[in-house]
Amino acid sequence: MNAPDATDLLNRLFARAVKVADPMQSLADHLPQKPEGRVVVIGAGKASARMAEAVEAEWGPCEGLVITRYGYARPCKGIRIVEAAHPVPDAAGMRATQDMLNLLDSLGEGDFVLALISGGASALLVAPAGRITLEEKQQVNAALLASGAPIDRMNVLRKHLSRVKGGQLAAAAWPARMLALMISDVPDDDPAFIGSGPTVGDSSTAADARAVVVQWQVAVPESVTAALNVPTGVIPPDDPRLSRVTNVIYAAPSQSLEAAAEMARAEGMDVRILGDALEGEARDVAADQAALALRMQAERRPDAPPLLLLSGGELTVTRTGDGIGGPNAEFCLALAIALDGASGVHALACDTDGVDGAAEVAGAMVAPDTLARAHAKGIDPAKALANNDAHSFFAAINDQVITGPTLTNVNDFRTILVE
Repeated sequence: MNAPDATDLLNRLFARAVKVADPMQSLADHLPQKPEGRVVVIGAGKASARMAEAVEAEWGPCEGLVITRYGYARPCKGIRIVEAAHPVPDAAGMRATQDMLNLLDSLGEGDFVLALISGGASALLVAPAGRITLEEKQQVNAALLASGAPIDRMNVLRKHLSRVKGGQLAAAAWPARMLALMISDVPDDDPAFIGSGPTVGDSSTAADARAVVVQWQVAVPESVTAALNVPTGVIPPDDPRLSRVTNVIYAAPSQSLEAAAEMARAEGMDVRILGDALEGEARDVAADQAALALRMQAERRPDAPPLLLLSGGELTVTRTGDGIGGPNAEFCLALAIALDGASGVHALACDTDGVDGAAEVAGAMVAPDTLARAHAKGIDPAKALANNDAHSFFAAINDQVITGPTLTNVNDFRTILVE
């Protein structure tokens, strides 16, 4: 397979994985008939506006409020769509979150709430606990993102610094009934960690949150220390205020990976799914997968069909440099270095929401000539990796994958084509 064909194939596989998770394609099958009486739709996340659009396509105009990332709004007839900052929260998110709490406070036992939750809700739902200011919350969020902590540990700390996460949003709607429909972007599809679980009870404690601060060396202000030294508002799973809440994950990384695998198999490829919940430092996982690809290439018969390795999950980057590099771009750069120009190996790694880290870029591609083209431009791949500057690296050789808002989010999509 020549380079243009390989590039086209990897892009088509990624597009298929994204399309399967598009709420306009997948949400309606999980939506009940619209209940009688007052119905309020709330939501937060990078896919939440698209989810709201899908709801109104089935139910018609609805009362409600959804908070999404800047640039991710969708046209809705009744549901109010508010855009706010992600991954570091801002004042727009904090105002909208308070409006949402005020809306829920007006509900009674006969009312019904449909909550639409997807990845990104942690930053978009902003209601700091205790005396924590927005500026201090922003500082903690930025420090967490640079710490290298896995997403589940980040969310433990976020829950205990919030008035809406860890089941608190659902508790605010009590005694109304609530159905929460979720798109998973977390390893193992644990609903308690999607968007920091605003509708899901949590058994973690303030002590667990303090342990995250210590283990990952997260610099926190005095107000955060004070908030974690008293019982927080996180709702335990058996709390009566959660007894009328139903949480449903209707789209997950495994479904998108399998859809891509089916497409590849239909084109005659041998497909191996390495897992949909991989975690770890991006460069370390890249080194492991490069070694696996090279070993499997050496072991394959000359007449064997092309081999496709697929994986999902959420990798992390511990920032030690000052570059612009999300986990997918850093994975690709480390992979290219480890492959060292090996012939017949191409790869793609992208975030399905179209945003890799803090960059408005989905991810990047790797080809056998990636390093050679970089060297021809005077770019040192090892130096770029050391500086966490993978996005600048791939921009310089025109190998970024830029999709714009995909309006969904089922985490990272990685594929390696081995011929």
